[in-house]
Amino acid sequence: MKVLVTGGTGFVGSHAVAALLRGGHRVRLLVRNPGKIQRVFEGHGIQIDDYAVGDMVDAQAVRSALTGCDAVVHAAATIFGDDGICAANVQGARNVLGSACELGLDPILYVSTVAAIFPPTGEHFAADDPVRGLETSYGRSKTECERFARELQAQGAPVVPIYPSAVFGPDDPGPGEPTLGLRDGIRFGWPLTTSGIAIVDVRDLAEIIAAATEPGRGPRRFMAGGHFASWPEFAKLCDALTDRRTLHISVPGPLIRGIGRLLDAAKKIAPINYPLSRETAEFMTRFAPCDNRATIDQLGVEFRPMEETLEDTIRWLYESGEISAKTAGRIANNPIGQ
Repeated sequence: MKVLVTGGTGFVGSHAVAALLRGGHRVRLLVRNPGKIQRVFEGHGIQIDDYAVGDMVDAQAVRSALTGCDAVVHAAATIFGDDGICAANVQGARNVLGSACELGLDPILYVSTVAAIFPPTGEHFAADDPVRGLETSYGRSKTECERFARELQAQGAPVVPIYPSAVFGPDDPGPGEPTLGLRDGIRFGWPLTTSGIAIVDVRDLAEIIAAATEPGRGPRRFMAGGHFASWPEFAKLCDALTDRRTLHISVPGPLIRGIGRLLDAAKKIAPINYPLSRETAEFMTRFAPCDNRATIDQLGVEFRPMEETLEDTIRWLYESGEISAKTAGRIANNPIGQ
Protein backbone atom coordinates (compact mmCIF):
# COMPACT_ATOMS: atom_id res chain seq x y z
CA MET A 1 0.00 0.00 0.00
CA LYS A 2 1.02 3.60 -0.53
CA VAL A 3 0.64 5.52 2.75
CA LEU A 4 0.69 9.27 3.27
CA VAL A 5 2.23 10.22 6.62
CA THR A 6 1.70 13.66 8.13
CA GLY A 7 4.12 14.65 10.86
CA GLY A 8 6.60 12.24 9.32
CA THR A 9 9.65 14.24 10.42
CA GLY A 10 8.47 14.23 14.04
CA PHE A 11 9.22 11.68 16.75
CA VAL A 12 6.27 9.32 16.29
CA GLY A 13 5.94 9.99 12.57
CA SER A 14 9.57 9.22 11.71
CA HIS A 15 9.50 5.90 13.57
CA ALA A 16 6.14 5.09 11.95
CA VAL A 17 7.64 5.70 8.51
CA ALA A 18 10.47 3.27 9.31
CA ALA A 19 7.99 0.62 10.51
CA LEU A 20 5.75 1.05 7.45
CA LEU A 21 8.71 0.63 5.12
CA ARG A 22 9.82 -2.49 6.99
CA GLY A 23 6.29 -3.80 6.49
CA GLY A 24 6.59 -3.45 2.72
CA HIS A 25 4.51 -0.30 2.29
CA ARG A 26 5.46 2.69 0.17
CA VAL A 27 5.46 6.06 1.94
CA ARG A 28 4.79 9.65 0.95
CA LEU A 29 5.34 12.51 3.41
CA LEU A 30 3.47 15.79 3.76
CA VAL A 31 6.04 18.22 5.14
CA ARG A 32 6.31 21.95 5.67
CA ASN A 33 10.11 21.92 5.58
CA PRO A 34 11.66 19.35 3.22
CA GLY A 35 15.10 20.27 4.58
CA LYS A 36 14.28 18.27 7.72
CA ILE A 37 13.81 15.01 5.83
CA GLN A 38 17.46 14.10 5.41
CA ARG A 39 18.40 15.21 8.93
CA VAL A 40 15.66 13.13 10.54
CA PHE A 41 15.92 9.99 8.43
CA GLU A 42 19.66 9.63 8.04
CA GLY A 43 19.74 8.11 11.54
CA HIS A 44 17.21 5.52 10.39
CA GLY A 45 19.23 4.76 7.26
CA ILE A 46 16.26 5.73 5.08
CA GLN A 47 16.11 7.73 1.88
CA ILE A 48 12.82 9.56 1.33
CA ASP A 49 12.14 10.65 -2.25
CA ASP A 50 8.33 10.87 -2.30
CA TYR A 51 7.08 13.91 -0.44
CA ALA A 52 4.69 16.81 -0.87
CA VAL A 53 5.38 20.27 0.53
CA GLY A 54 2.47 21.79 2.38
CA ASP A 55 0.75 22.39 5.69
CA MET A 56 -2.04 20.27 7.17
CA VAL A 57 -4.20 23.39 7.48
CA ASP A 58 -4.08 23.87 3.69
CA ALA A 59 -6.99 21.77 2.42
CA GLN A 60 -5.83 21.83 -1.18
CA ALA A 61 -2.27 20.76 -0.29
CA VAL A 62 -3.62 17.95 1.87
CA ARG A 63 -5.98 16.67 -0.81
CA SER A 64 -3.22 16.79 -3.42
CA ALA A 65 -0.88 14.83 -1.15
CA LEU A 66 -3.57 12.23 -0.42
CA THR A 67 -4.36 11.70 -4.09
CA GLY A 68 -2.81 8.47 -5.30
CA CYS A 69 -2.39 7.04 -1.80
CA ASP A 70 -4.22 4.02 -0.39
CA ALA A 71 -4.03 4.89 3.31
CA VAL A 72 -2.94 7.69 5.61
CA VAL A 73 -1.31 8.06 9.02
CA HIS A 74 -2.12 11.44 10.54
CA ALA A 75 0.61 12.03 13.14
CA ALA A 76 1.06 15.79 12.77
CA ALA A 77 0.14 18.03 15.72
CA THR A 78 1.03 21.40 17.15
CA ILE A 79 1.79 20.87 20.85
CA PHE A 80 2.68 24.30 22.19
CA GLY A 81 0.85 27.56 21.58
CA ASP A 82 -2.24 29.63 22.17
CA ASP A 83 -5.77 28.91 20.99
CA GLY A 84 -5.03 30.20 17.49
CA ILE A 85 -1.96 28.03 17.03
CA CYS A 86 -3.48 24.88 18.49
CA ALA A 87 -6.60 25.40 16.38
CA ALA A 88 -4.36 24.16 13.57
CA ASN A 89 -4.71 20.68 15.07
CA VAL A 90 -8.47 20.77 14.56
CA GLN A 91 -8.27 22.16 11.05
CA GLY A 92 -5.53 19.68 10.18
CA ALA A 93 -7.58 16.73 11.42
CA ARG A 94 -10.63 17.89 9.49
CA ASN A 95 -8.57 18.30 6.33
CA VAL A 96 -6.64 15.03 6.56
CA LEU A 97 -9.29 12.69 7.98
CA GLY A 98 -12.18 14.30 6.11
CA SER A 99 -10.45 14.35 2.72
CA ALA A 100 -9.16 10.80 3.19
CA CYS A 101 -12.76 9.66 3.74
CA GLU A 102 -13.95 11.48 0.62
CA LEU A 103 -11.14 9.93 -1.44
CA GLY A 104 -11.88 6.42 -0.16
CA LEU A 105 -8.61 5.74 1.64
CA ASP A 106 -8.58 2.69 3.92
CA PRO A 107 -7.44 2.68 6.66
CA ILE A 108 -7.29 6.25 7.97
CA LEU A 109 -5.05 6.11 11.02
CA TYR A 110 -5.11 8.97 13.50
CA VAL A 111 -2.48 9.27 16.24
CA SER A 112 -4.62 10.58 19.06
CA THR A 113 -3.60 10.65 22.75
CA VAL A 114 -4.70 9.20 26.06
CA ALA A 115 -5.12 12.84 27.09
CA ALA A 116 -8.28 12.98 24.95
CA ILE A 117 -9.95 10.45 27.27
CA PHE A 118 -8.42 11.76 30.54
CA PRO A 119 -9.35 11.20 33.31
CA PRO A 120 -10.29 7.52 32.99
CA THR A 121 -13.77 6.35 33.83
CA GLY A 122 -12.44 3.45 35.93
CA GLU A 123 -9.17 1.98 37.16
CA HIS A 124 -7.77 1.75 33.61
CA PHE A 125 -7.85 3.76 30.41
CA ALA A 126 -9.66 1.91 27.62
CA ALA A 127 -9.86 2.79 23.93
CA ASP A 128 -13.65 3.09 24.12
CA ASP A 129 -13.64 5.52 27.05
CA PRO A 130 -15.64 8.70 26.38
CA VAL A 131 -13.95 11.83 25.09
CA ARG A 132 -13.18 14.30 27.85
CA GLY A 133 -12.90 18.09 27.89
CA LEU A 134 -9.43 19.39 28.77
CA GLU A 135 -8.90 23.06 29.54
CA THR A 136 -5.61 23.98 27.86
CA SER A 137 -5.36 25.07 24.24
CA TYR A 138 -3.63 21.85 23.22
CA GLY A 139 -6.01 19.71 25.28
CA ARG A 140 -9.11 21.30 23.80
CA SER A 141 -7.75 20.90 20.30
CA LYS A 142 -7.01 17.20 20.77
CA THR A 143 -10.42 16.44 22.29
CA GLU A 144 -12.11 18.24 19.39
CA CYS A 145 -10.00 16.23 16.93
CA GLU A 146 -10.99 13.04 18.72
CA ARG A 147 -14.68 13.93 18.57
CA PHE A 148 -14.37 14.51 14.83
CA ALA A 149 -12.62 11.16 14.34
CA ARG A 150 -15.41 9.41 16.25
CA GLU A 151 -18.07 11.20 14.22
CA LEU A 152 -16.50 9.76 11.08
CA GLN A 153 -16.36 6.32 12.70
CA ALA A 154 -20.05 6.54 13.53
CA GLN A 155 -20.69 7.07 9.83
CA GLY A 156 -18.81 3.85 9.07
CA ALA A 157 -15.56 5.42 7.86
CA PRO A 158 -12.44 3.25 8.37
CA VAL A 159 -10.92 5.75 10.83
CA VAL A 160 -8.58 4.16 13.37
CA PRO A 161 -7.57 6.33 16.36
CA ILE A 162 -4.55 5.13 18.35
CA TYR A 163 -4.07 6.34 21.93
CA PRO A 164 -0.44 6.60 23.08
CA SER A 165 0.51 7.34 26.66
CA ALA A 166 3.80 9.21 27.27
CA VAL A 167 6.09 8.33 24.34
CA PHE A 168 9.76 7.56 25.06
CA GLY A 169 12.60 6.11 23.03
CA PRO A 170 15.67 7.04 21.00
CA ASP A 171 15.95 9.39 18.02
CA ASP A 172 13.60 12.15 19.14
CA PRO A 173 13.98 15.07 16.68
CA GLY A 174 12.32 17.48 19.15
CA PRO A 175 13.09 16.47 21.79
CA GLY A 176 9.51 16.32 23.03
CA GLU A 177 8.05 16.89 26.47
CA PRO A 178 8.36 13.29 27.82
CA THR A 179 12.00 13.08 26.69
CA LEU A 180 12.77 16.45 28.27
CA GLY A 181 10.99 15.39 31.45
CA LEU A 182 13.19 12.29 31.69
CA ARG A 183 16.28 14.38 30.99
CA ASP A 184 15.49 16.83 33.75
CA GLY A 185 14.44 14.11 36.19
CA ILE A 186 17.76 12.29 36.00
CA ARG A 187 19.61 15.62 36.14
CA PHE A 188 17.78 17.37 38.97
CA GLY A 189 15.68 14.76 40.76
CA TRP A 190 12.16 13.40 40.92
CA PRO A 191 9.02 14.74 42.59
CA LEU A 192 7.32 11.71 44.11
CA THR A 193 3.60 12.30 44.10
CA THR A 194 0.33 10.44 43.72
CA SER A 195 -0.44 8.15 40.78
CA GLY A 196 2.37 7.43 38.31
CA ILE A 197 3.29 7.33 34.64
CA ALA A 198 2.36 5.08 31.69
CA ILE A 199 4.99 5.01 28.96
CA VAL A 200 5.07 3.47 25.51
CA ASP A 201 8.22 2.92 23.47
CA VAL A 202 8.09 4.90 20.22
CA ARG A 203 9.27 1.81 18.35
CA ASP A 204 6.37 -0.25 19.73
CA LEU A 205 3.95 2.55 18.87
CA ALA A 206 5.34 2.56 15.33
CA GLU A 207 4.78 -1.19 15.05
CA ILE A 208 1.18 -0.72 16.24
CA ILE A 209 0.64 1.87 13.51
CA ALA A 210 2.16 -0.40 10.87
CA ALA A 211 0.16 -3.44 12.04
CA ALA A 212 -3.08 -1.42 11.97
CA THR A 213 -2.40 -0.34 8.38
CA GLU A 214 -4.68 -3.04 7.03
CA PRO A 215 -7.62 -2.29 4.71
CA GLY A 216 -11.10 -3.69 4.98
CA ARG A 217 -11.35 -3.81 8.79
CA GLY A 218 -13.59 -0.77 9.25
CA PRO A 219 -13.49 1.66 12.18
CA ARG A 220 -11.40 0.46 15.12
CA ARG A 221 -9.60 1.96 18.16
CA PHE A 222 -6.36 0.85 19.76
CA MET A 223 -4.76 1.69 23.09
CA ALA A 224 -0.98 2.16 23.06
CA GLY A 225 -0.42 2.63 26.76
CA GLY A 226 2.66 0.48 27.33
CA HIS A 227 3.59 -0.05 30.98
CA PHE A 228 2.65 1.82 34.15
CA ALA A 229 4.83 2.61 37.18
CA SER A 230 4.22 4.67 40.29
CA TRP A 231 6.49 7.69 40.61
CA PRO A 232 8.65 6.06 43.34
CA GLU A 233 9.01 2.95 41.15
CA PHE A 234 9.89 5.08 38.12
CA ALA A 235 12.51 7.12 39.99
CA LYS A 236 14.03 3.99 41.50
CA LEU A 237 14.25 2.36 38.06
CA CYS A 238 16.02 5.39 36.54
CA ASP A 239 18.49 5.41 39.43
CA ALA A 240 19.17 1.70 38.95
CA LEU A 241 19.74 2.10 35.21
CA THR A 242 22.23 4.93 35.65
CA ASP A 243 23.68 3.53 38.89
CA ARG A 244 23.20 6.96 40.47
CA ARG A 245 21.12 8.24 43.33
CA THR A 246 19.10 11.30 42.34
CA LEU A 247 17.11 13.60 44.57
CA HIS A 248 13.67 12.22 45.48
CA ILE A 249 11.19 14.71 46.93
CA SER A 250 7.74 13.72 48.17
CA VAL A 251 5.25 16.30 46.94
CA PRO A 252 1.47 16.11 47.53
CA GLY A 253 -0.69 16.11 44.41
CA PRO A 254 -2.37 19.48 45.15
CA LEU A 255 1.03 21.15 45.54
CA ILE A 256 2.29 19.74 42.22
CA ARG A 257 -0.81 21.06 40.49
CA GLY A 258 -0.32 24.46 42.14
CA ILE A 259 3.29 24.62 40.98
CA GLY A 260 2.12 23.78 37.46
CA ARG A 261 -0.29 26.71 37.50
CA LEU A 262 2.46 29.06 38.73
CA LEU A 263 4.84 27.87 36.01
CA ASP A 264 2.18 28.44 33.35
CA ALA A 265 1.91 32.05 34.51
CA ALA A 266 5.68 32.50 34.73
CA LYS A 267 6.29 31.08 31.25
CA LYS A 268 4.18 33.89 29.80
CA ILE A 269 6.71 36.48 30.97
CA ALA A 270 10.02 34.58 31.11
CA PRO A 271 11.77 31.93 28.95
CA ILE A 272 11.41 29.04 31.42
CA ASN A 273 12.22 25.71 29.78
CA TYR A 274 10.91 23.26 32.37
CA PRO A 275 8.39 20.62 31.20
CA LEU A 276 5.82 21.10 33.95
CA SER A 277 2.48 22.79 33.39
CA ARG A 278 -0.93 22.68 35.02
CA GLU A 279 -2.10 20.07 32.54
CA THR A 280 1.09 18.00 32.93
CA ALA A 281 0.63 18.16 36.70
CA GLU A 282 -2.93 16.84 36.33
CA PHE A 283 -1.64 13.88 34.34
CA MET A 284 1.23 13.28 36.78
CA THR A 285 -1.07 13.08 39.80
CA ARG A 286 -4.20 11.47 38.35
CA PHE A 287 -3.03 9.03 35.70
CA ALA A 288 -3.89 5.32 35.52
CA PRO A 289 -2.70 2.16 33.75
CA CYS A 290 -3.94 1.48 30.22
CA ASP A 291 -5.84 -1.58 29.01
CA ASN A 292 -3.81 -2.78 26.01
CA ARG A 293 -5.36 -6.24 25.67
CA ALA A 294 -7.20 -5.58 22.39
CA THR A 295 -4.05 -4.10 20.84
CA ILE A 296 -1.97 -7.12 21.78
CA ASP A 297 -4.64 -9.65 20.77
CA GLN A 298 -5.71 -8.05 17.48
CA LEU A 299 -2.41 -6.62 16.23
CA GLY A 300 0.05 -9.05 17.80
CA VAL A 301 2.29 -6.26 19.07
CA GLU A 302 3.97 -6.79 22.44
CA PHE A 303 5.35 -3.93 24.55
CA ARG A 304 9.04 -4.15 25.35
CA PRO A 305 10.03 -3.81 29.03
CA MET A 306 10.05 -0.32 30.51
CA GLU A 307 13.68 -0.85 31.52
CA GLU A 308 14.73 -1.29 27.88
CA THR A 309 12.83 1.80 26.76
CA LEU A 310 14.29 4.02 29.47
CA GLU A 311 17.83 2.73 29.01
CA ASP A 312 17.72 3.35 25.26
CA THR A 313 16.24 6.83 25.81
CA ILE A 314 18.89 7.78 28.36
CA ARG A 315 21.64 6.46 26.10
CA TRP A 316 20.27 8.55 23.23
CA LEU A 317 20.11 11.63 25.49
CA TYR A 318 23.80 11.11 26.28
CA GLU A 319 24.89 10.40 22.70
CA SER A 320 22.99 13.45 21.40
CA GLY A 321 24.59 15.75 23.99
CA GLU A 322 21.45 16.41 26.03
CA ILE A 323 23.04 15.02 29.21
CA SER A 324 26.60 14.55 30.44
CA ALA A 325 28.42 11.26 30.99
CA LYS A 326 28.11 11.89 34.73
CA THR A 327 24.32 12.17 34.46
CA ALA A 328 24.06 9.10 32.22
CA GLY A 329 26.18 7.19 34.72
CA ARG A 330 26.59 3.50 33.94
CA ILE A 331 24.78 3.84 30.61
CA ALA A 332 27.45 6.20 29.26
CA ASN A 333 30.10 3.53 29.79
CA ASN A 334 28.10 0.62 28.37
CA PRO A 335 27.60 0.23 24.62
CA ILE A 336 24.27 -1.06 23.35
CA GLY A 337 23.63 -4.66 24.34
CA GLN A 338 26.00 -4.71 27.30
